[in-house]
Amino acid sequence: MWKQLLSKKRYYSATKIEEDDNKEYYRSCFHKDYDRLIFSNSFRRLSRKTQVHPLSKNDHVHNRLTHSLEVASVGRSLGIKAGEMIKNKYDDSINPYDIAYIIQSACLAHDIGNPPFGHAGEEVIKEWFKKNKSKEFLKALTQKEKDDFENLDGNAQSFRIVSQLENNLFAGGMNLTFATLGALIKYPYSSSNCINTRKAKFNYFQSEKDFFELLFAELGLKLDNGFYKRHPLSYLMEASDDICYGLIDLQDAFELQIITLDDMQLIFNFLCGKRKTQEVYNTMGRNNIQTVSKLVAISINKLALHTMEVFEDNLKKISGDEQPEDLITLFSDEKLKNGITEAKKLGKNKIFNEKRKIELELGAYNIIETILDNLIPATFELYQRDKETLSF
Repeated sequence: MWKQLLSKKRYYSATKIEEDDNKEYYRSCFHKDYDRLIFSNSFRRLSRKTQVHPLSKNDHVHNRLTHSLEVASVGRSLGIKAGEMIKNKYDDSINPYDIAYIIQSACLAHDIGNPPFGHAGEEVIKEWFKKNKSKEFLKALTQKEKDDFENLDGNAQSFRIVSQLENNLFAGGMNLTFATLGALIKYPYSSSNCINTRKAKFNYFQSEKDFFELLFAELGLKLDNGFYKRHPLSYLMEASDDICYGLIDLQDAFELQIITLDDMQLIFNFLCGKRKTQEVYNTMGRNNIQTVSKLVAISINKLALHTMEVFEDNLKKISGDEQPEDLITLFSDEKLKNGITEAKKLGKNKIFNEKRKIELELGAYNIIETILDNLIPATFELYQRDKETLSF
């Protein structure tokens, strides 16, 4: 099973799928995936994309690039521990560092398809296509293709970028290994699932449907009923993201004076323990920003260690046909689970509805709508006339 899940195959075209022969002893095929992502244009563009707070003047506040790097750091640590566990329990031919690079690379790519203005940008694009669904330039699309636009998700765009667009256009994109691509996918279904379940997430557009099905068949992740299950390592990629954003959103909000130390104390009591929290709060010579940074670091470490325990204890379920929703719902440490719950509650109540953030996100409507109003009809005109240049 693990040999198939850790596939070294790369896709170049429907007639060219090759296994990486890994001749460069100093750089494994999964290490190459990491390097291809780090050096890509799409990854660099994340430095100008919002994490939570748009156009912040504070250099300490995270953007999508710094967030992705931190998630990848946590993912690498989880990967090494997971690799050691799988090697000792299931397959002694596995190199733990291969699994570390797979998860680290998937973490780097997890937000690479997010539009400007974060999730607000997604909502604007969805609304624009719903308003314009009867226009000439959309008439030739199938209903499933229209659903892709009307339910747009950055996760599906991430998969499209790495597998189709970046570096080798429509020839495998970054040509990442099948193992890394599998670990990237949290939602192994199309936008039609949004219609059926009323949930907003999916991981491939109709344009990537054939490749997605080939990929998941190669990884052995197709179920008898025709549906697909998740790659087990995608759970560790997802947990790395959940751990980081749950805490760095608070850190950023504190930097921007949206929340106070008192607002976060209950969360740190759960995650770090009351005694440790008080010790850090009361340490002389440490300013409030340093206090929060210290407690965030302790929290991430404790959450990561427990995540690995949960992954190990539930690996058979995670690898089976009846998979859990995520790892955090399986946490056995109630204090850690409560800490994450309280962090999300504080984010919802005080951070995500902060006045300046909302005002800037409202600007996304004017900016993105103006771009789409002009770019989409112009592109359609180019397509219809088969010209090389656009009209003014």
